Amino acid sequence: MEARRDVFQAIADPTRREIIHLISREPRHLNAIAENFDVSRQAISLHIKILVECGLIEIRQQGRERYCAARLEKLEEVQEWIRQYESFWKHKMQALKSFLEDNSSPRKSKKK
Repeated sequence: MEARRDVFQAIADPTRREIIHLISREPRHLNAIAENFDVSRQAISLHIKILVECGLIEIRQQGRERYCAARLEKLEEVQEWIRQYESFWKHKMQALKSFLEDNSSPRKSKKK
């Protein structure tokens, strides 16, 4: 059984995040991407392949060059996942704030 790559796997790697950042401004050919990193061209090609499989970039042939362009709409999947936990944590933090405010006022000492 072949594992399906997803957008979360793609953004888990800092090199792939930087590649996405580079091409989000403008499409770049593979060599222009590779020259920004201290790894082999082959390693960058593997990162590009993963990003293509995840749907975060597309490659277009222009003459002899292959240009990578970002397809950032796939990041909406990440945003949706984060949104559900953001709501959860906002609720928890509000409850903690209320608890701390209720319990931080000076207590009157009891007389014996």
